[in-house]
Amino acid sequence: MSDKAAALKYDKTSGGAPKVIASGKGNIAQMIVQKAKEFDIPIFANEALVNSLINLEIDHEIPSELYSAVVDVFVWLMKNEKKFNKH
Repeated sequence: MSDKAAALKYDKTSGGAPKVIASGKGNIAQMIVQKAKEFDIPIFANEALVNSLINLEIDHEIPSELYSAVVDVFVWLMKNEKKFNKH
């Protein structure tokens, strides 16, 4: 697993793009992954995307040049939705 991690949030009611809500390297990355596991939040590994996301400001929308890569994440989530929605 990479030594970098980023967490995204998307609010479909806002009409905006997804936002980076956490990112970091080393121990911070480990904490992000651990919290995702604790709360059963899906983890999608894409090192190139994470490398771009960790340089963005927290709570700001992702730039349009990352839309395509982030769409891949959401497509993966939708395809695996039943696996993640255990309740």
